[in-house]
Order: sequence, then C-alpha cells, then structure tokens
Amino acid sequence: MAAIESNTKSSLHIRSNSLPSASHPFVSQFEEHLNRLKSSESTSSVSIKLNGLQDLYDCTDKLLQLSIAKQAFARECGDKLVDELLDGSLRLLDTCGVAKDCLLQSKESMHELQSIIRRRRGAETELTVEAGKYLASRKNTKKAIRKALGSLKGMKNEITVSSDILSMLKEAEAVTMSTLESLMYFISDPKGKSKQTKWSVISKLMQPKRVASDTEESDTNEFEKVDEDLKSLMSHKPTSTENFQSHLENLEMCIEDLEVEIECLSRKLIKTRVSLLNIFSH
Repeated sequence: MAAIESNTKSSLHIRSNSLPSASHPFVSQFEEHLNRLKSSESTSSVSIKLNGLQDLYDCTDKLLQLSIAKQAFARECGDKLVDELLDGSLRLLDTCGVAKDCLLQSKESMHELQSIIRRRRGAETELTVEAGKYLASRKNTKKAIRKALGSLKGMKNEITVSSDILSMLKEAEAVTMSTLESLMYFISDPKGKSKQTKWSVISKLMQPKRVASDTEESDTNEFEKVDEDLKSLMSHKPTSTENFQSHLENLEMCIEDLEVEIECLSRKLIKTRVSLLNIFSH
C-alpha cells in the first residue's frame, strides 16, 4: 500500500500550466471530483469512493473529446507514454475484473450457506461441510487478490508530462489505483498491513447502504464477520445462528452494492480506454 500511496502522491504533483485549459469548465469539474475523492481518502466508504470515480471518469471522457487534449497527445505522446497510459488502463480494468470475480464467487458460496440454514434438515452436518468449502473459496479469493495487488503496485509513473490534460489522466489513474487497493483489502484482508494505516477507518465506514450501522462499534467488516462465524463453527465453538444469518444477509447486501459500483466503474474505464485508442490511432 505504501508504494501505491507514494505513486499517488508523486503523480498528483505533475500539473503544469503550459496550456490555458484550466479555464475550461470540464477541467474545473475534473478538479472538483478529484479533490472530493482525495479529501474523502479516510472518511468515506469504498462504495462511495467507487461512485465518485465514476463521476471522475465521466468528466475525463469529456476532456478527451476536446481539441486541446488531442493537441497535447500529438505534441507529447511518444511510444513510451502511449504504452504506459494504455498499460495502466488495462491493469485497472483487470483489477476490476478480479474484484467482480471474487465478489461473485463469495456470493455464490454464501447462497449455499443460506440455503442450508433455510432447509434446517441435517443442517449441522451440511453446514459444516459447506463452511469448509466457503473458507477454501476464500483462500482462493485472497490468492487472486494478492496477485492483483501486486499488479497494481507494479504500475509505474516514471514519465514526466508537461501538459495539463496528460497530467490529469495520470492523476485519475493514481486515485483509481488507491481506491481499488482499498476495495481489494476490504474483500480479502482487513487485518492485514493496510489496517495499520488507514484501513481501520475504512472498515468501520464500509456498511451496506441499506443496512444501518451496528450499535456497537467494531473494526470488522462483513466478510470478516462471516469468516469468523464459520471458523467458530468448524472448531465446534458455540455460534449464534441468528447472528450468523444476520451477518450473511448484511454481507449479501454489501456484495450487491459493490458489484453495482464495480460494474459501472468498469464501463467508464472501458469508455476511457476506447477514447484513448481512438486518439492514438489518428
């Protein structure tokens, strides 16, 4: 996480005044959305930040249609910069894809658990077996996410750009990297390294939109709560069925909210990538 935060900070200081584009309304909108995302770094939920990224990329795509954007690309975009921008957009899309797959897999496994609880026949034996399958699935999810995080950390911002438009693209990429990293940690490892920095704040804030916050403050998120319930079940420790069902329901709503936000963001990223490819092809 430290590496990505470093990249984010460095990329946010490459703005130049070489173009008179700062007066354009789209630029002002971009700055507004970007500043909102930066100021909400540790005070907004992952879901809200994903929604904010959608607004940012709507504005980014409008910027890419401007003549000043095309002029900037024509003047500065050598092969190395083109490759870096396209590679960055592809990695962000791949990370969104991993997140979607992990959420889908978690939801399917969770539905199996819910089905067994509803049937209530042979529930204890069946639930123990299904709990083992769910936890095994979680291990695969965490492995996939670690790989995706490694890909994000491998993204480099070594090329210096001198135009506003190009630096704005790098800023959008950097804040997207940071938000996707927070999402991946939320799904996979709330007790990991990230929690030592800003994760404890994000974890508390990441509540399903349709579920009120618990009256008791907790550092655990919905994924972790279900994991802990199942580990207790596998260890034959007393587990409240009512609490477990509540945690499953909250997790389901949390996953559904995140799926919607990630799908929408993916579409925005694809649209931006297509716009870049169209500019580079001319």
